[in-house]
Amino acid sequence: MKLKEYKNIYFVGIGGIGMSAIARYFNNKNVNIFGYDRVKSSLCIELENEGMKIHYTEDTNQISVQKEDTLVIYTPAIPSENTELSYFVKNNYIVMKRSEVLGKITEDHFTIAIAGTHGKTTTSTMIAHILHDSGMDCTAFLGGVSTNYNSNLIFGTEKSVVVVEADEFDRSFLTLNPDVAVITSVDADHLDIYQNKERLISAFSDFTNKIKSGGTLFLEENIDTSIVNRDDISVLKYGLSISSDCKGTYISPDKNTMKFQVECNGNTFDDLRLNMGGVYNVLNAVASVSVANLLEIDSSKIVDGINTFMGIRRRFETHISSDKLVFIDDYAHHPKEVTESINAVKQMYPEREITVVFQPHLHSRTKDFMNEFANSLSLADELILLDIYGAREEEIEGVSSQILLNKCTSTKKELSALDSVVEKIADKEIDVLLTLGAGDISTIIEPLRLRLS
Repeated sequence: MKLKEYKNIYFVGIGGIGMSAIARYFNNKNVNIFGYDRVKSSLCIELENEGMKIHYTEDTNQISVQKEDTLVIYTPAIPSENTELSYFVKNNYIVMKRSEVLGKITEDHFTIAIAGTHGKTTTSTMIAHILHDSGMDCTAFLGGVSTNYNSNLIFGTEKSVVVVEADEFDRSFLTLNPDVAVITSVDADHLDIYQNKERLISAFSDFTNKIKSGGTLFLEENIDTSIVNRDDISVLKYGLSISSDCKGTYISPDKNTMKFQVECNGNTFDDLRLNMGGVYNVLNAVASVSVANLLEIDSSKIVDGINTFMGIRRRFETHISSDKLVFIDDYAHHPKEVTESINAVKQMYPEREITVVFQPHLHSRTKDFMNEFANSLSLADELILLDIYGAREEEIEGVSSQILLNKCTSTKKELSALDSVVEKIADKEIDVLLTLGAGDISTIIEPLRLRLS
């Protein structure tokens, strides 16, 4: 059956950021949406309010859909022994991975795919906003909740341009065949999947082979072009150096924003002001402007798109900004991202003391980058380290937050449990607070904001 012929779609792990975007897409197409997730998150509650039927225990008795007209979609984050997933497989339902479905959705559309170990969510959301704001018919599947749209989906027509975040985890991005692709970074990550950086880079090379003939690849300037082994696509470098095809120039922080301009293939985009801190976010904006320029969007609309972009939930998101207290939250969970986030705050508030609260994400990532994390976190004036968020993993002997803390050189440093850290922070004299991590540290952000306001 074709996707449009299914009456029901059942999502195993519906609360995931990528899964929920697809659920919203089909919900907008008036398909009956059902799903399971183990956590009743705020995102799941939003999905329920949009009419989707969700339950939160592995219970096959709650599965009411018939296999003849139902598609089951699952995420790799769901273990194979999950009771419901096992039930669907055993009973011969049509079962597809999220990435396969995304590949099928996009195959008949002009598609822009953004890949990279860092920066892909911000870049894809920025591109989608520029396109939508300019009046272009655009559908976007995003890896974060856009502040402009309060959603991880922008819904267009059957003929829309599609913007999609291309996830390297589990090689998911190899189901896509984009017309335009962006690779923002290829730093070592997901070594639990790839074992080493060479295999990760090989997967990105495979991704470039999925670009349609005659298409365009935008490559961050520090990525070696040797990952591309084709002569039937255009390859353009973007970055901050004079040698790049598309470059950011005249960059300066201004309070909570970044001012800059972009030069791209003979066109200059002046008076750009990004409502996010960090030079690395300017780099994401350069990529976004470059793609919009390729699509021949009017330059004034590109500038407006950047200047009206309000960011993404949990991506360098400012919650409090005053002379007494600044509170910024970021999704950073890789040493490079942690370094960039802390340095961005230091650049914005050079005279103020920064307290960092960090929750390590995955035992394997903490093990693989223990020393790198220690170096990054030592940039903090004060460090509060939470327990490792293990997600799908078992604990690893010799890997713990205490061991990581011992390696950090910040003069003020301590461990804390997640459930007590809000009160601990409230009792301190905090100047600038930066919370970092990709796990359930997200559950304390709103309580912190309310407690500190």
